Amino acid sequence: MLKRLRRYLVTGVVIWVPLIVTVLVVRFLLKLMDRTLVVIPLAYQPETLLGFKIPGLGLLLSVLILFITGLLAANFFGRQLVSFSESIVNRIPLVRSIYSGVKQVAETVLSDGDTSFKRVMLVQYPRKGVWSLCFQTATDLAEIQSRTESEVVCVFIPTTPNPTSGFILFVPSEDLVKLDMTVDEGLRMIISLGVVVPRWSRPEDVAALARPESQT
Repeated sequence: MLKRLRRYLVTGVVIWVPLIVTVLVVRFLLKLMDRTLVVIPLAYQPETLLGFKIPGLGLLLSVLILFITGLLAANFFGRQLVSFSESIVNRIPLVRSIYSGVKQVAETVLSDGDTSFKRVMLVQYPRKGVWSLCFQTATDLAEIQSRTESEVVCVFIPTTPNPTSGFILFVPSEDLVKLDMTVDEGLRMIISLGVVVPRWSRPEDVAALARPESQT
């Protein structure tokens, strides 16, 4: 009876805790984005003009600001302005380290180009016989590749539950195991401490299901 009661309680916690945390996080982000409305003069803010507050309006303004920033940074003048601003930031010791680290992580995770994670792999780390989840990163290794005897792959082994820190290894391609899971699935598995495991079906099982039934 006690085991059954405990099972019911755990099931209730598993259902409600993620839902409550999601609501709180979304609510926090909406409130945070609503603060972007302070860039608008008080007399022209929606709450002043309409007489009541519209929740989430800051989200639209935040998206608009991000879009305009990206649009301006894409042209020549914008790139020069960004470069000038970064040159100033890079002269400040503590700020330089924080800014450069956050920027590199953001470019690596969010970029769709050559700097983004390519795929999820397994590598034997920290010792042989123990496998760690890793992400393939750079492909053009230039000098590193020319000074190694075999073809190596640059992989990033993130820490858990914070995947923004970790280790970079240059591993021979034959020592890596390619996985079918996506980068998003791999990140979710790391953030969840390995609790959230992506669903996977063996290729032979998929082929068997797709094969038409033999005639009798």
